[in-house]
Amino acid sequence: MNPAIEQLRGLIVSCQPQAGSALDVPETVAALARVAQDGGAVAVRVQGARNIAAARARVTIPIVGLVKRSYEGFGPYITPTPAEVREVAAAGAHIVAFDATPRMRPNGATLASVVAAVATEGAIAMADCATLDDARAAHALGVPIAATTLCGYTEQTAGTPLPALDLVRAFQELPVFRICEGGVHDPRQGRAALDAGADAVVVGTAITNVDWLVERFAAALRPA
Repeated sequence: MNPAIEQLRGLIVSCQPQAGSALDVPETVAALARVAQDGGAVAVRVQGARNIAAARARVTIPIVGLVKRSYEGFGPYITPTPAEVREVAAAGAHIVAFDATPRMRPNGATLASVVAAVATEGAIAMADCATLDDARAAHALGVPIAATTLCGYTEQTAGTPLPALDLVRAFQELPVFRICEGGVHDPRQGRAALDAGADAVVVGTAITNVDWLVERFAAALRPA
């Protein structure tokens, strides 16, 4: 397997503050990425070109980059077209994460055109999947990394318990690097994902989403 992919074994920290949060500025995202690196993360996952560029200046570990962009009338929003792929690569990420579901994409884009754009940029493709069929389709196009990112977030998979350990297990039929992402809120869940066959685990909310953490504590500690 590609040595650059082998570097991803372990904890990947997602540094993606909630939209509108006081943390949602490039300097803070970069600081979160540096804290993740200093704490032992093997990579970080960062959204948005400005945030990726800021993080690239602060860390030496790999960056899994993406651009979240909604297009009216279309479901995919994680790096949905080649245009977003180019933004991610230009910002300094060497791994590009993208929606790998079969849903229609804007501007005539297809899964194949997104994968081809990643290759053109000399980057590594990471398929954010909802199902095993998504991973199969991506693998058929040469994508070496499959993640469970979208399981539970599509119409077909709504209500799936997270972390999506059954999907992690299913990924083992493919010769891909397997990443468990979504719903890992405790180190024990992360270990369970590895035991289920994941090569790496992405943790975001439980580590970097301070807004979520404060809201949980505030709700639990309100006076009766």
